[in-house]
Amino acid sequence: MHTRQLGTHGPFVSAIGLGCMGMSDFYAPGSDTREAVATLHRALELGINFLDTADMYGPHTNEQLIGKAIAGKREQVFLASKFGIVRDPAQPTSRGVDGRPEYVRQAIDGTLRRLGVDTLDLYYQHRIDPDVAIEETVGAMAELVQQGKVRYLGLSEASAATLERAHKVHPISALQSEYSLWSRDQEHNGCLATCQRLGIAFVPYSPLGRGFLTGALQSPEDFGADDYRRFSPRFQGENFARNLQLVQQVQAMAADKGVSAGQLALAWVLAQGDFIIPIPGTKQRKYLEENAAAVSISLSPTELAALDAIFPSDAAAGQRYPEEVMVMLDI
Repeated sequence: MHTRQLGTHGPFVSAIGLGCMGMSDFYAPGSDTREAVATLHRALELGINFLDTADMYGPHTNEQLIGKAIAGKREQVFLASKFGIVRDPAQPTSRGVDGRPEYVRQAIDGTLRRLGVDTLDLYYQHRIDPDVAIEETVGAMAELVQQGKVRYLGLSEASAATLERAHKVHPISALQSEYSLWSRDQEHNGCLATCQRLGIAFVPYSPLGRGFLTGALQSPEDFGADDYRRFSPRFQGENFARNLQLVQQVQAMAADKGVSAGQLALAWVLAQGDFIIPIPGTKQRKYLEENAAAVSISLSPTELAALDAIFPSDAAAGQRYPEEVMVMLDI
């Protein structure tokens, strides 16, 4: 497994990580925790040591799952989690955001307990709280570093301006936001450039477009009744059909190269800069192994230009989230 540095002063981690959300939530999660744990263990065998979770996945059950899976293997793992999105177990579709310093201190203790660790390697603010100054939130996060509860700090879906302000309070090692062939906002909102200038790693989540870029999804009916993609604009009606036509072009290009569409999409993300560390999610070993192989795929300038032509920044039909979630981004 190739490695990349987590920011200018951070450690080297696997060039791709493993997003663990779907093992417990959102993507029609099943009850096959055995395969999920086997996938986590296989990731470590492959050298994928950068594991990503959050307290809101489940809520809480994903951290518990990972905690059990890494018991006795802590030294092999670079462990990232997040706080800040608040869910009511009684109303799982409702969302709140909390960036108050007292909430930061409370949240980390729960995360450490569920993961069964004394120190978390990377702690992200999952969404920016518009009612709390970023300086206050990051100031509280910095206290966790001083206390030895956290090693490095990150933000998720923050604007470039917020990232700049946060970095002045305490070094930010990573910005995690959605980025893929069909979600290229970060190229135009200043975040990628700001990360590169400040020496901050950029960690794309959903680098495979929530599975769409693999070509495995051919109809909205492919989703289970409880799969949240059913309610996502890009996966509905005419948007789905238009986006599928783009993915079919990626599939054709991948077939010519002798790789899968998902591998080609991941290779494109990796080719955008050495400071980029994508975290494709899966709960099955076969897809994990396919994703891991993407780090060895090289793309020529001609191939990169061809992918840019298929998926220019405004190509995808539909917003990446419903409106009530879009308002939580780029704050």
